[in-house]
Amino acid sequence: MKSDAVKTGMQQAPHRSLFNALGMTKEELERPLVGIVCSYNEIVPGHMNLDKIAQAVKMGVAMAGGTPIMFPAIAVCDGIAMGHTGMKYSLVTRDLIADSTECMALAHQFDALVMIPNCDKNVPGLLMAAARVNVPTVFVSGGPMLAGHVKGKKRSLSSMFEAVGSYAAGTMTEDDVREFEEKVCPTCGSCSGMYTANSMNCLTEVLGMGLKGNGTIPAVYSERIKLAKHAGMAVMEMYRKNIRPRDIMTKEAIMNALTVDMALGCSTNSMLHLPAIAHEVGCDFDISIANEISAKTPNLCHLAPAGPTYMEDLNEAGGVYAVMNELNELGLINTDCMTVTGKTVGENIANAKNLNPEVIRPLDNPYSKTGGLAVLKGNLAPDGSVVKRSAVVPEMLEHTGPARVFECEEDAIAAIKGGKIVEGDVVVIRYEGPKGGPGMREMLNPTSAIAGMGLGSSVALITDGRFSGASRGASIGHVSPEAAVGGPIALVKEGDIINININKNTINLEVSDEELAKRKAEWQPREPKVTSGYLARYASLVTSGDKGAILKSGLN
Repeated sequence: MKSDAVKTGMQQAPHRSLFNALGMTKEELERPLVGIVCSYNEIVPGHMNLDKIAQAVKMGVAMAGGTPIMFPAIAVCDGIAMGHTGMKYSLVTRDLIADSTECMALAHQFDALVMIPNCDKNVPGLLMAAARVNVPTVFVSGGPMLAGHVKGKKRSLSSMFEAVGSYAAGTMTEDDVREFEEKVCPTCGSCSGMYTANSMNCLTEVLGMGLKGNGTIPAVYSERIKLAKHAGMAVMEMYRKNIRPRDIMTKEAIMNALTVDMALGCSTNSMLHLPAIAHEVGCDFDISIANEISAKTPNLCHLAPAGPTYMEDLNEAGGVYAVMNELNELGLINTDCMTVTGKTVGENIANAKNLNPEVIRPLDNPYSKTGGLAVLKGNLAPDGSVVKRSAVVPEMLEHTGPARVFECEEDAIAAIKGGKIVEGDVVVIRYEGPKGGPGMREMLNPTSAIAGMGLGSSVALITDGRFSGASRGASIGHVSPEAAVGGPIALVKEGDIINININKNTINLEVSDEELAKRKAEWQPREPKVTSGYLARYASLVTSGDKGAILKSGLN
């Protein structure tokens, strides 16, 4: 056992004395030590139930012959952090979570791990840590929130943000907004649409690192507790068979995840996290491959914010396995990949059925013949940009309009709510990238304001920042290179014409090469927005959005 390094032999007598201080018995120390990495806290709604999940996992581990030992991981609530300086601290926690979990796991020589994440950055952060530590590991999330109900319709957090925009436009009263406020988030869990948290929990299932239902069983269902117990049992079986994360998270498994991403219509943030996970397992990941996969992968689901269905509906329709089985009929899934069940993907999904063709469209009736995400390139984004194609109305798939340029998110929101943005405009928000933000803030407030003001089918938004999974519309993020390093987005001037063609995967500034070269020669770097603390250190190390915003080191 790996843990023998801290518990076996005369040299380890001091170590054993410290285990005695914990109240551990000789019998417990004779078993494999299993780290239960739990991101329970009392500020994130998606994490308030994780103490119960952890207890269920510990019971499963103990029943299967292991000794469970819990330690924490942090998590930020993107909704609460949205729209102020707190959002600078969201993406940056992904690497902090990976680093701290690596430290805890290796310092204490755990034989296996069970990861209990739920929200946006701690799911990929713990996947990255699992790849680094590479001991048998199973994931079990806290599960999604149930949808709210307002005026007879299902609603979610994105509805809440858009209600604020509608109030600014005068189409909603204060009482209307208050009703949304009290009803859209009715339970604990990750927010109920196909936002980033649920996207990554579903993709964890596709990667083979979580059991069936990991991404879709609602947080408040007792079935979630049973899943947690089974996760604890499963990690002990993995330990006995010596199945490790790098045996599971192969390049083929990551391509499976990107394929299912296209069918589900996941958050654009998956195009930050999949490259980062691929980096940890030593795989190359060029985001342009998304277009190749999209070209042959039908979009089968339109969960909120793209459509009127929610995670609870996907769960009842057969969940992630049902989607995978549909895609497997087209030969789009690598079925030989190993999973935490000890079986292959093909064995896992063999009996999965689509129980609701209104939620998971069958292959002969997809929402579109191409996938939910697209990578756009052109002279405005030479290294790429990302858009959630499935959440764009048809009339905005091709759009040409004048640039309305803003140097930060707050200025753009003020202009939108002040009625200064009109039909046809292309809102450009720059210096919000990984380095320039720093931290690559999500832009849910401006996209929601655009939708709430009734401009969702006529105004595009472009940024070197990123978008919440709750954003919808022609919202193009991750523009690379970013403005802070002199990318072309830094050279855009008010009124320049921008051409967006999502059907052709292009985004171009209608300015001559000579004029762009002249502007580039005149461009000067800006003073950093943050000069001390963790954000300053992050900004000095982070790479661009197209690389997954991974951190540079002497080894990269």
